Amino acid sequence: MAPKPERRVKAVAENRKARFNYELGEVFEAGIVLTGSEVKSLRRGKATIAESYADAKDGEIWLINSNIPEYLEAHRFNHTPKRPRKLLLHMRQIQKLAGAVDREGMTLVPLKIYFNDQGRAKIEIALAKGKKLHDKRDTEKKRSWERERGRLMRDKG
Repeated sequence: MAPKPERRVKAVAENRKARFNYELGEVFEAGIVLTGSEVKSLRRGKATIAESYADAKDGEIWLINSNIPEYLEAHRFNHTPKRPRKLLLHMRQIQKLAGAVDREGMTLVPLKIYFNDQGRAKIEIALAKGKKLHDKRDTEKKRSWERERGRLMRDKG
């Protein structure tokens, strides 16, 4: 039997600054509780999660401050763009994430929102620890050196 081709997932919204501002740990995939107009707006690809974060409240994980703009064709059935949205995870995962946030001072950072093969909206969240300014400088130096090394190898070879 032939191996299945690797599926390409097109991100609806991506938090590109997360990898620079945070030291990422374990990554989780979660479902999102959305209304119909939010799904339509996501399919248009207009969402932003750059300033958002996830928080644990009452044994549930909530996505806070994510912006899914209104779907204009929904009229009076529209949603509030920056409302908190519940994330769907297994109870063990919720307990693990809530414990890490409470005890270790970590942050839950959303990385990207996408639609899976079944057409359901999913979000990748990561346990992260904030980087200090000198760590960010080190990261920038490494990236710069890798770029320069690639140029040198290409010119030489």
